[in-house]
Amino acid sequence: MWAYRLIAPYTFEKCDVPSPGPLTDGQVLLNFCAAGVCGSDLPPFRGVRGKIPGDRGPSAAELPGFPIHEIAGEVIASRHDAHAVGDLVVGWASGFDGLMQQVVAGGDGLASCDRNLGPAHAVALQPLACVLYAVEQLPPLAGLHVAVIGQGSIGLLFSYVAQAFGARRVTGVDPVDRSAIAGRFGVDEVVRATSDRWVSHLAPGDRPDVVIEAVGHQVATLGHAVEAAAPGGTVFYFGVPDDDSYPISMRTMLRNNLTLKSGVTLERRRMLSAAGEFARQHPDLLPAYVTHTFGVGEAQAAFDLACRPVPDRVKIAIVA
Repeated sequence: MWAYRLIAPYTFEKCDVPSPGPLTDGQVLLNFCAAGVCGSDLPPFRGVRGKIPGDRGPSAAELPGFPIHEIAGEVIASRHDAHAVGDLVVGWASGFDGLMQQVVAGGDGLASCDRNLGPAHAVALQPLACVLYAVEQLPPLAGLHVAVIGQGSIGLLFSYVAQAFGARRVTGVDPVDRSAIAGRFGVDEVVRATSDRWVSHLAPGDRPDVVIEAVGHQVATLGHAVEAAAPGGTVFYFGVPDDDSYPISMRTMLRNNLTLKSGVTLERRRMLSAAGEFARQHPDLLPAYVTHTFGVGEAQAAFDLACRPVPDRVKIAIVA
């Protein structure tokens, strides 16, 4: 069967690999329909090792299918009670090996989805599920000022969900000019600036009640999120940390009575189902969100585009 693997930084190669062996209890075998390119996939694509769970050893980046984890596929074999042959499902490729013809995944990280969505839109339910779970960990957003640092594919989802959940004001901060598309994602105030410059110009009465750090892969932006939050506010760090330790100002945390939260997505099947329901209630979201679609033979081009700060690019899908 076909698969793609990294043979060097920034370089995919198509290869033939054996079909997966017998499934174990709880596993599901999928026929690839679509994959989403996530920001957490980009460091290993660039050649950085050990930044995502699937990249555990020196040879992980060379394994077929790596580093894709956002996957939509049709079930062709199942040893999980919730998934039957023929189902279209979306979720996590548990081995971060989703860029191949047949993918083995844990059934608890998958949920059925509406075939009417189409594969490219269906795979977008995975990041939406992650955002919805993160928002569950926050105070109720109705009536609050929410700022989202980073207006990439995850940050814009946070902006949209915050607006849908009744935020009084949504501020989107990014050095890339997102003004042409921000309105589609509920952003009231577009700030084209780095997070440190934005914080340096914040008036005391303009500090957000909730600050979401949706950049990831760097240290400084979390400190800026802490500095920006209003007294009594909440900071949520979303994404994959590239360092084990992130220095923040505990003096600021203490004196401003702040709450700092983070975490991975749990209850994945429930959240994927919630994402499907959210998408049904907001039919404008996924068409605006998935801006670029590539065939599997164009995986290289898809990742090349994902590495560039293009103002009108949001989510990239790779489809069979």
